[in-house]
Amino acid sequence: MKDYFDLKGQVAIVTGCSTGLGVQMAKALANQGAAIVAVARRQNMIDAVAKEIADEFGVKTLAVRCDITDTAAVEDMVDTVLKEFGRIDILINNAGTGAVAPAEDITDEQFGNEMNIDLFGSFRVARAAAKKAMIPAKYGRIINIASMYGLVGNKIAGSAPYHAAKGGVVNMTRALAAEWGKYGITVNSICPGYFYTDLTRDTLNSDFFQQNAKTMIPEERYGETGELDSAAIFLASPCSSYVTGVNLPVDGGYTAM
Repeated sequence: MKDYFDLKGQVAIVTGCSTGLGVQMAKALANQGAAIVAVARRQNMIDAVAKEIADEFGVKTLAVRCDITDTAAVEDMVDTVLKEFGRIDILINNAGTGAVAPAEDITDEQFGNEMNIDLFGSFRVARAAAKKAMIPAKYGRIINIASMYGLVGNKIAGSAPYHAAKGGVVNMTRALAAEWGKYGITVNSICPGYFYTDLTRDTLNSDFFQQNAKTMIPEERYGETGELDSAAIFLASPCSSYVTGVNLPVDGGYTAM
């Protein structure tokens, strides 16, 4: 019997792996046997995440502090992973931020910060992992976490910089897929809708957002813990070798409307 999603022996970097969806996806890959490199800016939090994953799943883990807006730090992080494991098979570019304000009030600093973290940050990490590890190995799985808001606009909360940056991630995904396919590297993105996390639960459970779900989402609800896992596992696995340049919404049907 073939286990299509076996990731034993593979090494996965997950950025933004201190809380929320990053931790969920790291655990999903660890569940399939992958070694996990937890990357974020807060060392104490990624240390705790790495220990939790190692204890729960019995895989090797590493916590590496890195600010993805710092090119030298990104290069050093990738070098550290290669020194420890000798390979990088999977990269999930999950680190991001989100400025919320009416477009007419957004500052240059807010817009620039959004692009630097969500778009340029994802590129920095992909560039370093591809150049140092994946291109030489002729293998890689890069998963960029975009957003359904990289595909559509919204009237709920003004966030033009976020839309712009995530839209950039969507098309950067296609561009990198086109360039790196010849090296055996697939590059895809996941475009999540709203998901429950510790930070979003109270907001999403408010009367306004509950009514919004019934109006705007075919499934009439928000995403629950674990509902992003299978998309991440599929795109990270060797069996998705002929899937590249795809932007996969996991949004309860929001972008189908």
